[in-house]
Amino acid sequence: MLNRIELLQLIEHNARISVSELAVMLGCSEAEVTSELEACKKENVILGYNTMINWEKTEREPVTALIEVRITPQRNQGFDKIANQLYRYPQVSSCYLMSGGFDLMLIIEDSTMREVAGFISDKVAPLDGVLSTSTHFILKKYKSNGTLFTQKPADDREAIVL
Repeated sequence: MLNRIELLQLIEHNARISVSELAVMLGCSEAEVTSELEACKKENVILGYNTMINWEKTEREPVTALIEVRITPQRNQGFDKIANQLYRYPQVSSCYLMSGGFDLMLIIEDSTMREVAGFISDKVAPLDGVLSTSTHFILKKYKSNGTLFTQKPADDREAIVL
């Protein structure tokens, strides 16, 4: 019998794995895998497929920032109203409700630090209920969503021929 959790874990780490490979790995038929994938899409368990790109290897150099946002929850809507207003912007790649010293974490990508600063000062800070923000810029990615961005160190040992 097909284990849905195992299937989801496999495709989470490699969305390009074939149905036939999944069937072999899970010990079931291709039809069962296809049927389960379709059911997961229909139930909104699988929401989409993403490609991880190392932008440092291209001419494009987007700026990624983590923005901590402290807010006052809205009556009858809690944190959802402000989160809904913020995650709709195209610069916002992720939006999370957090525990701890702040309420929302926004991850945004833009072309320059100036554009990030403009987004915060023009779109985030003026919203009713926003108390404060704190911005952190990502300087270098080493690992994201389980994928390593750095190259493995070269073997610097000297070869000895006997």
